Amino acid sequence: MGNETVINPAGGEDEVNTGRRRFLTATTAVVGAVGVVGAAVPFIKSWNPSARALLAGAPVTVDISALQEGQRLILEWRGQPIWVVKRSQATLEALPTLDGELSDPQSGNVDQQPEYIREANPELRSLKPEISVLVGLCTHLGCSPEMVAEIRPQPFDSNWKGGYFCPCHKSKFDMAGRVYAGVPAPTNLVVPPHYYEDDDTIVIGVDPEGAA
Repeated sequence: MGNETVINPAGGEDEVNTGRRRFLTATTAVVGAVGVVGAAVPFIKSWNPSARALLAGAPVTVDISALQEGQRLILEWRGQPIWVVKRSQATLEALPTLDGELSDPQSGNVDQQPEYIREANPELRSLKPEISVLVGLCTHLGCSPEMVAEIRPQPFDSNWKGGYFCPCHKSKFDMAGRVYAGVPAPTNLVVPPHYYEDDDTIVIGVDPEGAA
C-alpha cells in the first residue's frame, strides 16, 4: 500500500496516490510489498499501442525479467488496469489453506478466467505458480482493490494470508484473486487472456493459440 512509482513514456517519474480508481494510461508501475528494498522497475518491451488500438483490444507485451518477489507491475489493456504480481513461496503455500473461506475456491465460474488458466491450476489461477496476472477491478462495482501482500493480521482480517482488499465496500480477495465468502463482490477477480512468449515475456490479450 502507499504511493506508486509511475513510469511514463515521455520519461521521468511522478508520485501518485492509490485511489478509488487507478486507471493508468500508457504507463506502468511497480508496487513493492513491505520489506522489498530498492525495487527495480521492469522494462516494458513494447509500449501500449495507440488509443484506438487499445480500445480494439490490441495485445500488450511486457518483460517481467526484473520483477522481484512481492512486486506488482501495473499496465493497461482495453482500458483496464492489469496486475502482474510475483508471489512469494509463503504466499503460494498459504493459498490452499484458504479454500474453506472462499466463494469459488476451484475457479468454477468459467467467465472469470480462460479455461486453460483454470486447467493449469484452479487454486493458483496462473500459468506459472509464482506469477499472477489479474484485471485490477473489484467485481462488485469496479473499484480498484489495494494489494496487501504481507501475511499478518490486518484491521479487516485478523487471520490475513495476503491478498487484495477493496476499500470501497470491504470485499476481500486472496493472492490468486479468489473472492472471500460473505463480501459484496460476487465473483473472483478476472484473469485476462495471456501467454508466455518466453520465460520472461508475457503477451496480454491473446490466448496461447493466438485467438484474442
